[in-house]
Amino acid sequence: MKTVFIIRHAKSDQRFFGNDFERPLNERGRFDAPMMAKRLFEKNIKIDALVASPAVRAKKTAVLFSEILQMPASDIIFISALYHAPAEVFYDVIAALPDNLNTIALFSHNPGITYFVNSLSTGTRIDNMPTCAIFSAGAAVDRWSDFRKAKKDFLFFDQPKNS
Repeated sequence: MKTVFIIRHAKSDQRFFGNDFERPLNERGRFDAPMMAKRLFEKNIKIDALVASPAVRAKKTAVLFSEILQMPASDIIFISALYHAPAEVFYDVIAALPDNLNTIALFSHNPGITYFVNSLSTGTRIDNMPTCAIFSAGAAVDRWSDFRKAKKDFLFFDQPKNS
């Protein structure tokens, strides 16, 4: 069984006027990310790897999750292609993961993350992945390269507003 937790980066600072890639989290984002990570931790979910866009807001979200999940931030896998990636790229990134990883958390951006979640054909549709929302799906496969074509099961959806 391969399981993916798809996480949109936490709320970013919309008043930041620099390069979009460098946009930091705002105060709410710095609060929401540990809160959502704690919800995963309390479910006793063991995540084998954190995979993230290297953009500042996605990177910081992944780091905050790593702290709560008690995973070394130095082990986060940063993949440049996840920065504003279309749905197709998510499948390519997943297919390239080592098969010894069974459960991953993937941090990225809208609109691609919403398109990807809806392309999973789990029977659950999300109109817009909110910031720091978590969508989880699993497939009964042994290899990540088989994930794309496999039947995916919806596991859960959570967002900060559910608190």
